[in-house]
Amino acid sequence: MNKTIIKGDKVIWMITLFFAITSLLVVYSSTETLAFQNKTTTERLLLKQAIVMLCGIGLLYFAHTLKYVYYSRISQFLMILAGAFLLMTFFVAPEINNAQRSLRFTLPIVGQISFQPSDLAKLAMMIFIARFLSKNNTQKMGFKEMFLKIGLPLFIITLLIIRSNFSTAFLLFGVSIVFLFIGKVKIKHLSYLILIAVAGLGIIILIGLIKPEVFPRAKTWVNRVSAFSMSSEKEEPNVQIVHSEIAIAQGGLFGKMPGKSTQRIFLPLAFSDYVYAIIIEEYGLVGGFTVLLLFTALLFRSIKIARRCQMKFGGFLVVGISLMLVCQALFNMLVAVNLAPVTGQPLPFLSMGGTSFWFSCISIGIILSVSRSLELDYKQQYSEDLLANGSE
Repeated sequence: MNKTIIKGDKVIWMITLFFAITSLLVVYSSTETLAFQNKTTTERLLLKQAIVMLCGIGLLYFAHTLKYVYYSRISQFLMILAGAFLLMTFFVAPEINNAQRSLRFTLPIVGQISFQPSDLAKLAMMIFIARFLSKNNTQKMGFKEMFLKIGLPLFIITLLIIRSNFSTAFLLFGVSIVFLFIGKVKIKHLSYLILIAVAGLGIIILIGLIKPEVFPRAKTWVNRVSAFSMSSEKEEPNVQIVHSEIAIAQGGLFGKMPGKSTQRIFLPLAFSDYVYAIIIEEYGLVGGFTVLLLFTALLFRSIKIARRCQMKFGGFLVVGISLMLVCQALFNMLVAVNLAPVTGQPLPFLSMGGTSFWFSCISIGIILSVSRSLELDYKQQYSEDLLANGSE
């Protein structure tokens, strides 16, 4: 790679490119059933994913060339845009499994793409919180001021998401609370936010159980949590969980090798929600551990970048975005190994998808933008030191 073109943390570049290339292998292995259902071929789905991947790398490159301070300036606009798109899903998004999550549009060559506004909302919220933390002394802030500046926007976005996608709303709110805790918001204030959220969730579930047409997914949330926490022999086992566990058991230490998965035929969402189970089946526990290790490395490299940042916004930005990506990945993996209730969260970079992959790439691009600025600052300081030493 030309060092004058590719800038930023090289380890994060390598991890991202590894994930992008691996996604092609995983998608090709896991889309046999999807190809049959859509009367197409796995090769055509592979080509579509390859185009999505190349577009994603292009978005990543563009995002990493922008000065990260620009993201602070547009954070409020991104929040408004995310809210507008989330509202649109209530009126124009197709209903799938009693949920309206995606806006669909068609692109040349790529074909039909599903855009989930929640992907934009997650990124926008992390940038917005980073801006809030960098511009305010949260230790001297009262609860009312804190609530109006960050609590209210967080609740509005979460409420817009929760009607059709509880797991994403839970992920967004949970990561935001952790992010605010890292930003040294008073624990007392965070406790109030959590209490309000718990009370609100209880009301939403109650309304959903009484009037399913208002919150049609409420019963599904309750069933998933109860099935996970109080499983018994009398209950009918979840098909996805059963085949996911079979896939993991058959993978062994080194796996069956690429393209040899058998459970991809039985897992309804082998290419998305349960792609981690297919990875373990084909690449074994070694492959599964490698994926976990790389996401962990991504988090630690991001923290290293954040610690070197002199500007608060850059440090908070890197921490928030990396935290969201890694937590989403962890959610996906925990579901695949049956350590968490079914959530429907894709595995960043590795699950088949369009806008999910693109927003993951943009997120990495923003992290690299901060890293790139540190490199430029270092080179400038180094040049100034040389000139100063030469003049003495």
